[in-house]
Amino acid sequence: MPSVIALDAMGSDRAPKPEIEGAIQAARHYGVRVLLVGPQQLIGAELERYPAATGLPLEVVHASEVITMEDKAVQAVRAKRDSSMRVGLRMVRDRRASGFVTAGNTGAAMATAKMVLGAIPGVDRPALAAVIPTAIRTVAVLLDVGANVDSKPHNLEQFAVMGEIYFRSMFGTRRPRVGLLSIGEEESKGNELTRETFPLLKQLPLNFVGNVEGRDLYNGRVDVIVADGFVGNVALKTSEGVANMVRATLKESLKATITRQVGYLLSRNAFADFKKRLDHTEYGGAPLLGIKGVCFITHGSSNANAIKNAIRVAAQFADRRINDSIEKGLGAIRPAGAQKPVQAGDSGKVTVPVPVGRAFRS
Repeated sequence: MPSVIALDAMGSDRAPKPEIEGAIQAARHYGVRVLLVGPQQLIGAELERYPAATGLPLEVVHASEVITMEDKAVQAVRAKRDSSMRVGLRMVRDRRASGFVTAGNTGAAMATAKMVLGAIPGVDRPALAAVIPTAIRTVAVLLDVGANVDSKPHNLEQFAVMGEIYFRSMFGTRRPRVGLLSIGEEESKGNELTRETFPLLKQLPLNFVGNVEGRDLYNGRVDVIVADGFVGNVALKTSEGVANMVRATLKESLKATITRQVGYLLSRNAFADFKKRLDHTEYGGAPLLGIKGVCFITHGSSNANAIKNAIRVAAQFADRRINDSIEKGLGAIRPAGAQKPVQAGDSGKVTVPVPVGRAFRS
């Protein structure tokens, strides 16, 4: 049976166009059944403009309300009970969909997912995990990148376990190298949080390589980088800014002279490969690890390629039953300080995590 992914068709800045185009591509290339969640009349009318959608496993699921980027998470989750986010996540909870994808308001998506789906036993706080490219043509996973402003050592301990299992399950590495993001490699370096977290990670049955620095994010030395949401978000946003600057500078430089333009034409395959490796739309957004269900959040500026790949990785996440592995992994180590998990429900009572801005809006 093909995977079924509920897609928030009203999440991105230019919705629903990128969502519909991405859904068509995912259904055609990967055989995924996509449920387009949003105002039925609007989505249906837009879908009719695409003859390529005929015969594909696409379905429109009505949701009368939309949470915008300008909405405050608390008010939006409480007031908009028939939003495309909430309807889509209910479908995951009720097993009508195996996963949910949104390019919408990050804070609202996290709050709604935590409320509707609940947390995996042993998880105090879910974490957003971003996939980033490395210089040696591999990838690394950085978490948390914005779900939590303030974290405790036992939260980072849980992040390490979840990130290691996610990397191992998605990328096939038997013993991923796990590092703690700090300002120096020595165990004594860092702030109070990293110094207290280090011995916890050292005792875990993981391939913990110790502290890593910002320059190690992209050199391939480590596979999973653990940080609190504030530091992780700053690192991610800085990296995206540098990547955009490099692309723009290179493009400008290549157009400077006729000789350089000729050189570009001769090397355009190499430059296309370079651009693709730095393109965040190839990596499919970030999973919210630690909830009882599959929820992927991607950029508000997502194009069709980003949506297509987010659907692809959400389906892979569900098919590989990564949440079952995370629950087993956390149960085996019983992280210090673990609290009673948040139970799923839809009563309208909201405990909203405090994200660091819009983690995936570029």
